[in-house]
Amino acid sequence: MAEKLSEERRRVVLDLLAAGHNPMEVARRSGVSKSYIYRLHHSLGGVYRPAGVTYSERYLDRDERYELARLIDAGVSQAEIGRRLGRSASTISRELSRNRDRRTGEYQPERAHTLAWQRQRRPKVSKLGGNAVLRAVVQQMLDERYSPDEVAGRLRLLNGDDPDNEAMRISHESIYQSLFVYPRGELRRELKACLRRGQVTRRRRGSKSETRGKIPGAVSIHDRPEDVETRLIPGHHEGDLIKGSLASNSAVGTIVERTTGYLTLLHLPHGYTADRVADAVVEQMTALPDWFTKTLTWDRGSEMAKHAHITEQTGINVYFADPYHPWQRGTNENTNGLIREYLPKGTDLSHHTAADLQAIANQLNDRPRKRHGYHTPSEMLANLLLQDLHSVATTP
Repeated sequence: MAEKLSEERRRVVLDLLAAGHNPMEVARRSGVSKSYIYRLHHSLGGVYRPAGVTYSERYLDRDERYELARLIDAGVSQAEIGRRLGRSASTISRELSRNRDRRTGEYQPERAHTLAWQRQRRPKVSKLGGNAVLRAVVQQMLDERYSPDEVAGRLRLLNGDDPDNEAMRISHESIYQSLFVYPRGELRRELKACLRRGQVTRRRRGSKSETRGKIPGAVSIHDRPEDVETRLIPGHHEGDLIKGSLASNSAVGTIVERTTGYLTLLHLPHGYTADRVADAVVEQMTALPDWFTKTLTWDRGSEMAKHAHITEQTGINVYFADPYHPWQRGTNENTNGLIREYLPKGTDLSHHTAADLQAIANQLNDRPRKRHGYHTPSEMLANLLLQDLHSVATTP
């Protein structure tokens, strides 16, 4: 970077970024050029470490090193120094062998602390970089479009509590740091290529407003049964359309069950008029068990104008979210974000066949979910089906 800043001013910039201010606001508050701030922001991958960060309490801090120097000058043995500092004698021995001045043999605490800090901050091989087997497994899961959090959770689930499997565990933060904070050439390029959103830096999520149409006879989400909100009883769904390019006038319907997260996609090759959407919903939902199809909460789009026909054909009660309140269908909104990895914005969605959409739904239904303890929606639905079969078999 061409612009040079003192450590104090650089810390001010980082603290403002870490507090959530955007680079333009940081530039105004700090008096530092926005071009420098943007370069700094991208060089750190959007991850800002607080001032004075320490790596581990197992290392001596500055005060302990000054006390160590005082006790050495007083002729106290290493074993006694360790006892007084609450450290093992071997810790004291290693500290002295590493950080004494090799020419004079003296132990200078400030110099020792600087050397230790520099060694802690030097580039090290990350857990992914040093474990080829773990890296291959993480790469495979990212290839399957798992997020870093889903990768970490799924590894914990698969490897259980066996301490011998510690080498096959990794935190989602370690994966993110391998991608954003510690660039390592080909490793970073391979992993980031499969990251869900493909961004260069970690970003905060935002929301966008959309225009809502008026639906005849629409029943508000506030009139929905209370048990829908709890997610304890399966059979309550959320739905919406994801649309393609304006020129193609194409769309795909998405329906997600709230308890399991099970996804159903609607094939709409000839457009998304109310009649076509209603027919597609009826076709897909009647293929599911009756106990799994109780309600459907939809976005306020005119494509659901025939909701009464859906209720008549399937018995599913349809409810509508408030205008500009997408979080009221949070399960569906989150799932739509995952689907966009397969069906990008601005593309012609009519090119995708029913088989293509089923393959996408299958892959997402086999993707682990944090709220399910990293079990998949397919596994959750299979468990419910087994419970239903057991219930039928034991009914007199």
